[in-house]
Amino acid sequence: MSSSSRKSSLNKPLKGRGTGNNLAGRFAITLVEIDENDDAIALLETSSPKTEVRHERAKTLISRNQSPDVPFRQSINPYKGCEHGCIYCFARPSHAYLDLSPGLDFETKLVAKTNAALLFQEELAKPNYRCEPIALGINTDAYQPIEKQLAITRQLLEIALAHHQPISLITKSTLILRDLDILIQMAAKRLIHVAISVTTLDNDLKRILEPRTASGKTRLQVIKKLRKAGIPVTVLIAPIIPFINDNELESIVAACAKVGAQSVNYIMLRLPHEVAPLFEDWLKQHYTERAEHVLKRIMDMRGGKLYDSRFGKRMTGEGVFADLIKQRFHSARRKHGLDNNRLSSLDCRHFKVPPKEGDQMALF
Repeated sequence: MSSSSRKSSLNKPLKGRGTGNNLAGRFAITLVEIDENDDAIALLETSSPKTEVRHERAKTLISRNQSPDVPFRQSINPYKGCEHGCIYCFARPSHAYLDLSPGLDFETKLVAKTNAALLFQEELAKPNYRCEPIALGINTDAYQPIEKQLAITRQLLEIALAHHQPISLITKSTLILRDLDILIQMAAKRLIHVAISVTTLDNDLKRILEPRTASGKTRLQVIKKLRKAGIPVTVLIAPIIPFINDNELESIVAACAKVGAQSVNYIMLRLPHEVAPLFEDWLKQHYTERAEHVLKRIMDMRGGKLYDSRFGKRMTGEGVFADLIKQRFHSARRKHGLDNNRLSSLDCRHFKVPPKEGDQMALF
């Protein structure tokens, strides 16, 4: 039985995991209910599972999109699934395509594209490739824990540097500091932008909201170290969740400005597909008395639904509360001198086509 065809009714929090819920993906054909009275199964379901990593030889690497809501048209994701376990992660529904659950499977059954470096060179060398910035790790974090051993992201950065391919990185991990040697060289050639995601400065909230990530204060230190090394850094306050972390908006902007961030943006909570029931389950576990109030406010911003996928609305929401967040954000940004985007543009002018396949090993 595939894990996506199994739905546990024992949706209890698991230590170090974002959810204990292994709800079926939306493409699952069979749904089996587990009897909570079976002690053996109950023990199995509530024990904390270990992380499993499957190595995949991907067929393609660079993805392309036409969304007006994001500032890039090309992206690369070295990994599927993410061990960080952020309950709100908009990428969770993608695990349903693997016949896995967007719940617990998403953060425990990971896929690593082990041939990513070779594919990257091949795709950059295609005759029809036109250089423009590539967003790295936009779906799942390129610096999640398994990157420490696999170093796929580092290999991709080495190739980008060698061929002057501009990269935009987004992460919430301290592991990015491992690659300072490459990032410094890329910054000198205007080939790198880094976005650090800061969701909360409250470590108690962080432990349940995004359990296997660095604390907010640690992320501030990452920003400081990157800026000291001359790396362009912006901050993404994401997601803003009503009555959970929206009260921190101004303090996060202030703290990021203090450590040298050059710009800041925000995204309202998004709950596509299976993320909605997972988040609702999380709310009822950790904020029982507040849960209905939070959900109602989310629906107020999403036209009476938990999610609105329309371009121009899905990132910010609409209505009185969404407008208030927008006003507070812009006021805080102006107060701390971050109202203008001070990041220099990435330079695509010096892109160098990779060598032919027989000469590629000369790079390593």
